[in-house]
Amino acid sequence: MSEEKSLNFIEEIIENDLNSGKYSSIITRFPPEPNGYLHIGHSKSICLNFGLALKYGGSTNLRFDDTNPVTEDTEYVESIKDDIKWLGFNWTNEYYASDYFDQLYEYAVILINKGLAYVDDSSSEEIAQLKGTPTEPGKDSIYRSRSIEENLQLFNEMKEGKFKDGEKVLRAKIDMAHTNMLMRDPIIYRIKHAHHHRTGDKWCIYPMYDFAHGQSDSIEKITHSICTLEFIPHRELYDWLIEHLNIFPSHQYEFARLNMTYTVMSKRKLLQLVTEGHVSGWDDPRMPTISGFRRKGYTALSIRNFCEKIGVAKRENLIDLSLLEFCLREDLNITAKRVMAVLDPVKLIITNYEENKTEYLNSENGPDESLGSRSIPFSKELWIEREDFMEVPAKKWFRLAPGAIVRLKSAYIVKCESFEKDASGNVSCIHCSYIPESKSGQDSSGITVKGTIHWVSVAHAETAEVRLYDRLFKVENPSAEEGDFKEYINPDSLHIIEKAYIEPSLKNAAMEERFQFIRKGYFCLDKDSNEDKLIFNRTVTLKDTWTKMKD
Repeated sequence: MSEEKSLNFIEEIIENDLNSGKYSSIITRFPPEPNGYLHIGHSKSICLNFGLALKYGGSTNLRFDDTNPVTEDTEYVESIKDDIKWLGFNWTNEYYASDYFDQLYEYAVILINKGLAYVDDSSSEEIAQLKGTPTEPGKDSIYRSRSIEENLQLFNEMKEGKFKDGEKVLRAKIDMAHTNMLMRDPIIYRIKHAHHHRTGDKWCIYPMYDFAHGQSDSIEKITHSICTLEFIPHRELYDWLIEHLNIFPSHQYEFARLNMTYTVMSKRKLLQLVTEGHVSGWDDPRMPTISGFRRKGYTALSIRNFCEKIGVAKRENLIDLSLLEFCLREDLNITAKRVMAVLDPVKLIITNYEENKTEYLNSENGPDESLGSRSIPFSKELWIEREDFMEVPAKKWFRLAPGAIVRLKSAYIVKCESFEKDASGNVSCIHCSYIPESKSGQDSSGITVKGTIHWVSVAHAETAEVRLYDRLFKVENPSAEEGDFKEYINPDSLHIIEKAYIEPSLKNAAMEERFQFIRKGYFCLDKDSNEDKLIFNRTVTLKDTWTKMKD
């Protein structure tokens, strides 16, 4: 009998809340800011919030935190929705913080009327100077003692656009000597004359994240507001605002964010990579964005399994990218069709095979019967991998060499009789004889061989561009290294093979299909492909070669 999986700390909280009758059902939310594409770190939060609601029969809202009109765009909104759906989740309601701008404004007026908020004319530099330090209390702004009436009038004039950006802000009046620096009269509204992607030019004042977040949770009656650890200091302000507004008591819980080796997770840094041309875009297969992983050929299941394996913790740690690749290989090993592609070709001629003859051989598409089988054309001239021939074979060499025998995958046993070289001294052609009685599935030759190699018929081969991707950075934690993180970009993160030979069945490859190029790795069709040019991306190698390279 298998052991029951232990609960993580958030599940324990939820089960206690449900068992005690505190809530009859739970409501979670995923609140991205539409200022960039989601990365693999967001997938952990998505799987957690949606997964908890599914497990406990609750619901999850998708809420866009669109409180900063300068950095936000509908392009990002649509990409975020696509990513969530692709991961396999559906939200109960789609909301925007901008849906609540009128309500949030009224909440700010309530705080002013209670003497708990005031308009400050100080510059951002002056406000920072008065904040104090973690060991020294801050000092009151000279505007802190403004009357309720004056604050109401000034705040209304801010809303009406009578002041310039940065000329005034609205601050909560809490405690300038508070041990938590965020509680020292935090700014809750600022002036920003900018066009908003949803509200247009209706507003020129916008709530700060700390003011919009908790109140939006409360409006939606979110029972468990799950954030990453960096928001622990913000929880006190979250609770303070809800308490003094006397609204639904949503509560915030924090877990460790996903940090992964050989990449960066900062949206600012990812944007730099895009705008400075280090990658081709947000969905470049080397990027840690969900759209980048999708384009590279990752499956939604592999990412969900990865998020489940790393679990939910209260302490930050660095997760090895190899674990994600392991989850991917586990999935693709079962679901990917096996096909043949030659990336570094050299010609093999079967001297005793009939001229102009084509034989169609049956080959299984994979270990699972559900993947079916296909017919592969076989002829006198074949392409094989250059690395599968060695002029002077090494010890325990089981592939082709002068006088050596090898099985051609799903075909016949062949023996190398001779080879030719070009003017540069490179092997240009290999001559073999085949054993007619050795056909796969009907072998009566009695010959045993230790090596099997893949091939593609010259006369029937399709050509394709193949893009071999590797880690974007040379070091495990580029953000922790000295200097500019971009100094650690791996110059060999992309190798393009302009002309590879692939079996003809791949001519009809679909975008959502995943393939194992036998002995070469897992691949998928790239979106840049068209009828005239097929392009395949390497999703992952068959084995973890990176760890060996490091060692």
